[in-house]
Order: sequence, then C-alpha cells, then structure tokens
Amino acid sequence: MIERHLRPLVIEALGDTRVVVVLGARQVGKSTLVQQIATTDWPATVLTLDDRATRDAVLDDPTGFVAGLKAPVVIDEVQRAPDLLLAIKARVDRDQTPGQFLLTGSANILTAPRIADALTGRAEYLWLAPFSQGELAGVRESFVPTLFKGSWPNLTSEDVGRAAFAKRVATGGYPAVSGRTAGRRERFFTSYVETITGRDLRTIAQVHDSANVRSLLSALAATSSTLLNVESLARDLAVASNTVRAHLALLETLFLSQRAPAWSSNLLSRVVKAPKAYITDSGLLCHLIGADEQRIAMDGAIAGPIFETFVATELTRQIASQSNAPKQYHYRDRDGREVDIVLERRDGSVVGVEVKSTASASPRDFRGLRHLRDRLGERFKAGVLLYTGPSTVPFGDRLAAVPLAGLWSDGA
Repeated sequence: MIERHLRPLVIEALGDTRVVVVLGARQVGKSTLVQQIATTDWPATVLTLDDRATRDAVLDDPTGFVAGLKAPVVIDEVQRAPDLLLAIKARVDRDQTPGQFLLTGSANILTAPRIADALTGRAEYLWLAPFSQGELAGVRESFVPTLFKGSWPNLTSEDVGRAAFAKRVATGGYPAVSGRTAGRRERFFTSYVETITGRDLRTIAQVHDSANVRSLLSALAATSSTLLNVESLARDLAVASNTVRAHLALLETLFLSQRAPAWSSNLLSRVVKAPKAYITDSGLLCHLIGADEQRIAMDGAIAGPIFETFVATELTRQIASQSNAPKQYHYRDRDGREVDIVLERRDGSVVGVEVKSTASASPRDFRGLRHLRDRLGERFKAGVLLYTGPSTVPFGDRLAAVPLAGLWSDGA
C-alpha cells in the first residue's frame, strides 16, 4: 500500500476540528485513505453515498439521518447529497467535540456558497491529488523546502533525455493506471472522462450540453501550461464567453483543470492579469491530446507543454501536504521575460522554477529567473531550471540547472 503524504495532516486535523473534509478528483484514492484512517488511526463507522440505500436515506431526511449517527463517522462522496452538510452543521453546533466527521468529496463543495458557508469555522478542508512522484517512489519530497532554504538537489549521473521520463509523464499519478500498459491506460482515461463529464457533472450542475464541457476540456488540454484566454476559447468552440467561464468553473470544481495566477509585486495586478491553465494530471493530459510515450520522446514541440504541466501539477501535489505551504503563480512581464512557476510564502520569500524538456541548459534559459532575482533581492531565495540533463549545474548567484529527478528528491 502506497503511503499518502496527506495522511498525517488529516489525522492532525481530526484532533482539533469538528469536521474534516478531504476533497479531490474521483479515483485519486480518497476512499482508500479515509478507510485506512478509520481502521487504524481514528476508529470510525464508514458510510458512502455511492451506496444507493444510504444516499436515498440521506436525501429523504438528512437531519434525521445525521441524528441517528454515532460519531466518529466517515461519509464518502458527500457531493451527492449537499444538504447533508447543513444537517452536520446543526449537529456540530450542538456538540463541539473535535473529530466527529471525516468527509470526502469528488467535487469541490467549496464552490457552492450555501454549503461552504454552512461549515465555516467548523471544518478543515484538505486536498488529495493523484499520487505524487515521491509517493510512488516511497520518499517524502524535499524539493520545495530546499529551494526556500536557498539550495537545491545536487545530482549527478541521472537519466538523460525526454525518453527517460516519457513513461512516467504519460502515466501520471492516478492510482488505477499505475502499472498498466499504454493501451490499458487509454481505456481507463476514456471511461474516466465519460464518467466525470456525464454522471458527476450532472450531480453538481444543470448543464444543457455536456458535449460542450468535454470540448472545452479538450481545448484546455491543447493549451495546457499557456495563458488562459477565455475569448479565444469561446471563438474556437463557437460558444459564448460566459458559457466558457461557467464551464471552466465546472471543470475546476471536478478537479480536472487548475489555474496558476500571474505573480506580481502589485497585489491588484495578480487579480487582473491572465492566469495559466493546466490539466491536473500529465497522464490525463496525454490521453486528451493523443500523445504516447514515443511522441513525448521524439516531438519537442508537444513535449514542452506536457513537461511543464507535469512539473506544475507535481509541485501542486507536494505543496498540498506541506506545512508553511507557498502559493503557486507564473510570471510574465511586458518585455517577454517569464518564469514558468513562481512560489511565494506568506513571509514574502520567493523561488522560481523553469522547465525545459531538453538535456542541455544555457545562460539564456535563466533570463526570467535572473530578472526576478535582481528585482526581488533578498526575497528571492533560489531559481532552478528543471531539465532532462544528467547533473546539477550552477548558473550564478542562487541559480542552477537541476535534473528533473530532483523534483521528487528526498534530499538524502
């Protein structure tokens, strides 16, 4: 059984919070995680709203259902009966004992204001992603904390070139595809997309044409790791801009896409500048754009966005299970200088990460990182170029090229 890095955070939250909610896409292992916790760390009754009888009982009388429960209780897939959370609110308002309810959801219930507001101050929300590369390797990644200390992994003799990482990138982190052949991965992702944009979509929204949502998902895949341009997507898909915005929100609610806001020292500019959009898993991305391992290895034009998506989503997974977690951005200025990924902590310290799918690095690859370093001074802790070369190579003050494997290094 692969150990999930989020597990200690869930157990910690149960110790001082009345309701703990683990959110994440379908098939990322939420049920497995909470069942493990309920068996070994926090003995509890486990119920799932995927069970029709249980769901019908909740939908018929959520208040009565909750009243009949003896805490602690795990309830899986709560997005299938959102009013259940209102009944839970009433119960934990009467009894403020921590650790009463551990809930999971495959849709982001925080996007429903009435439901999110119901548990304000009563619940802690944690996000479970597909497996990180560190989880798959059985190590706790130290890449992000090491960068904020002003250092980076010192590696030598690592695998070289895109081909060395093509299978890893094409597989992604969904537990169900681990160990599958390429053909079996395709079968899984085909069924997965159909289920998510069919049944699960109907659970959270009234969508007149789910085919439009699937078309938008494909369009986002084709532009993953680029600036999000709603108007351009609307023209390409021949739908209204407001429809694209609404469907983007649905895809994010289902954890199929994510945004990285633009970083700026001007806080207002972060709000108004265009974000980058990513498909949330590189394996899912490769399925959506029809890229197999051979194409990733041979076609640099398509490999670049895939590798950046792989790194950006990997960092998102690592950050989700870390204390003092930074926020994730991208940077681009009017002179064309850019940094693929910018991480900023609450104390204002910043690190930058560039991604390159080739095995060589040169000073010009650090143009954006140098600009960010010189602009921020001591606030800038480190800047690295992740590439498919063999060794860590310094490139000046607080800058280095680091082999891609450094991303899931444990620092040992």
